[in-house]
Amino acid sequence: MFYTPSSKLPTHLILRNQLRQVFFPFLGIHLPRPPQLFPSSPSSEASSKWLDAHYDPMANIHTFSACLQLADLHGDGEYKLVVGDLGPGGQQPRLKVLKGPTVLSESPLPALPAAAATFFMEQHEPRTPALALASGPCVYVYKNLRPYFKFSLPQLPPNPLEQDLWNQAKEAQDRIDPLTLKEMLEGIREKAEVPLSVQSLRFLQLELSEMEAFVNQHKSKSIRRQTVITTMTTLKKNLADEDAVSCLVLGTENKELLVLDPEAFTVLAKMSLPSVPVFLEVSGQFDVEFRLAAACRNGNIYMLRRDSKRPKYCIELSAQPVGLVRVHKVLVVGSNQDSLHSFTHKGKRLWTVQMPAAILTMNLLEQRSRGLQAVMAGLANGEVRIYRDKALLSIVRTPDAVTSLCFGRYGREDHTLIMTTRGGGLIIKILKRTAVFVEGGGEAGPPPAQAMKLNMPRKTRLYVDQTLREREAGTEHLNSPTHPGAAGLLPVQRGALCSAPGLLQGPLAGARAQLPPGDLCGES
Repeated sequence: MFYTPSSKLPTHLILRNQLRQVFFPFLGIHLPRPPQLFPSSPSSEASSKWLDAHYDPMANIHTFSACLQLADLHGDGEYKLVVGDLGPGGQQPRLKVLKGPTVLSESPLPALPAAAATFFMEQHEPRTPALALASGPCVYVYKNLRPYFKFSLPQLPPNPLEQDLWNQAKEAQDRIDPLTLKEMLEGIREKAEVPLSVQSLRFLQLELSEMEAFVNQHKSKSIRRQTVITTMTTLKKNLADEDAVSCLVLGTENKELLVLDPEAFTVLAKMSLPSVPVFLEVSGQFDVEFRLAAACRNGNIYMLRRDSKRPKYCIELSAQPVGLVRVHKVLVVGSNQDSLHSFTHKGKRLWTVQMPAAILTMNLLEQRSRGLQAVMAGLANGEVRIYRDKALLSIVRTPDAVTSLCFGRYGREDHTLIMTTRGGGLIIKILKRTAVFVEGGGEAGPPPAQAMKLNMPRKTRLYVDQTLREREAGTEHLNSPTHPGAAGLLPVQRGALCSAPGLLQGPLAGARAQLPPGDLCGES
């Protein structure tokens, strides 16, 4: 039979418990406590701030932070989760929309998704955001979860040497045989600055017996060199409001940045980079002034401003970047050396924090009700660490390594943390409304030692009488010769007071030191 608080105990057990709780500690005797029938799990700091809303280890969601977005897609106040799913093993990519823990809609994608973003295209009512999904060389725009527009990147001019080789192979195969064509294309790929087209790259992967049929098949096709999108973000057009019209900013494989018009989807601005961008962070408005930070594959972060075709500043990292987050006016970048670095927009390093494991993903945590902006970092050891500057605010532990993070309004909850794991699981946590992040990851409020009662002795009658006498005759007591304040003066101090009376200045210039009789200068 399990013990419950309503159970009645015998009298001798009640007396034994009272003896254990009262008299034994007074005598210095500490007995071991009986084992608990239901031992409570150790309380952690993270569990006091987060509520476990949902956990599905078999959700079959494989994505990263750039392909997670929270948005009110129908304008009804119900925020939904948009996921660009890579599929298991990078096969069968799909666009998924989740409402709560269930999948609301699902549609296939022609290529692997690179990024997802929600933005307002126009000022017309009702104000519902559009969904943009970058996949391959295209950006697919959805409104009300229906296909609305498809933007394709402009084609690039092919390599002239490559074009000449294919023309000769198509016109007269007896002049250039397939084996010679392969050798010459490999030489162009190694030395030429312009990369080869997809057609030539596929030709180089074929066996010798398949090359002739491939050339005959592509006789009538022209060579096309198409780039792909590597990253995408949004930039406000002319207002800083949350629901203002925004432009799409695309990073491409051919080391370019494109800013698209939100209505006509034309290229408003084009900027060149020394390397391929993989992470983007922007601030400001396109029509006024904006700053753009691009983390590239060469391990550098480049800064661009409005009307600049080339980077203005460069931040050289000692390792490859794995994430980039802008917190107020500071850039926080994670590297594959298991560390977080903070820089200003001019490249000045502010701080560095070493992580206990490899960083897999990063994102921004913004709690607008408290004016908090922090960085979330998902680690390979199953931890999600939250930092404000270099101070650790909280640690969330998960059963599997987190590969994507997203924080914001989901459903009707303003502060929801959504995580996907390496095995395809989905974790949803809700931040408590009373939760307060403090530095060090501890709980808010005074330290626990402040609430402990000190074992003070009881006040005796002699102590009370002496306190009353000192309160009534405090002045006479302090000036008496037997008081330690007067009798404890050192000889050097007494000599200084007597030999240099004119050295005192300010409020103490006219003060007289009252020394006990017999202790004056020269008297004994």
